Amino acid sequence: MKKKKIEIKPEIVETKDDWFDNAPTGELTVDVYQTDKELVVQSTVAGVKPEDLDISIENEVLIIKGKRENEKKETGKNYFYQECFWGHFSREIVLPVEVDETKIKASMEKGILTIRVPKLEKKKKVSVGGEI
Repeated sequence: MKKKKIEIKPEIVETKDDWFDNAPTGELTVDVYQTDKELVVQSTVAGVKPEDLDISIENEVLIIKGKRENEKKETGKNYFYQECFWGHFSREIVLPVEVDETKIKASMEKGILTIRVPKLEKKKKVSVGGEI
């Protein structure tokens, strides 16, 4: 299966209430790790279409919003368990390091959302002999 590129929105102006129409929301589960050059966020989003995801960064917080539609609208179900979350979900992750917001990339493969956020490289100060 090919990786699907997810559009990253540079900034969100609306509030959560506007975006979710006051519907109850679930919290997206995530794994967050770092390499020398980037932060990586991964989450299982099986059943979610890329166009139903909204990923942005505001004030050093990565925001992931989306919805999972239950396409089978059967009535009269007699559940023994109902653990799958259907509807709107979100997650806000405070970024622990400075990042380059202009180079964030997201993709989805086999139901796994992967967001790669490059770290900003700190310039090292080099002293060239002599006293100040």
